[in-house]
Amino acid sequence: MDDLIPVDVAARPDEKFREYLKTKGMRLTTEREIIVTAIFADHEHFDPEQLITRLKAGERPVSRASVYRTLGLLEEAGLIRKVARANDREVYEHDYGYPQHDHLICKKCGELIEFHNEEIAEIINRIATDRGFRTSGHRLEVYGTCQACSRPPRRNHKLGMI
Repeated sequence: MDDLIPVDVAARPDEKFREYLKTKGMRLTTEREIIVTAIFADHEHFDPEQLITRLKAGERPVSRASVYRTLGLLEEAGLIRKVARANDREVYEHDYGYPQHDHLICKKCGELIEFHNEEIAEIINRIATDRGFRTSGHRLEVYGTCQACSRPPRRNHKLGMI
């Protein structure tokens, strides 16, 4: 995940979320602001339970219901998106302020590896153009086994036994 460099954006995520909520006749409450700040504090994939645990450890805990409702609103606003279901849990990432990228997902341990490849984007655009399709983005998730999980198991050789 360290390979992706945040892109310059016109507004901070909390400002963008405030604008979105205003269009829905809602406001950015203190709880929602705490949640947005926690999510955008770093660029890590997270599931709702991980976020709840992180928020509980903070000075101002927020309710579980507020977290789930706010995640839905942030997704609608285009600030975060669901990446994949790893180990039967929804996993989210930033969609706002980060470049287009794709994922390699390990089916054994659930590791998500982000990568950007211009050739993939060009192929997708060429295919879309050939079919008269106008793209607004793409999502590629490649499933398999990561390097760590692909290693053969280590054997304990007892030395000195003949």
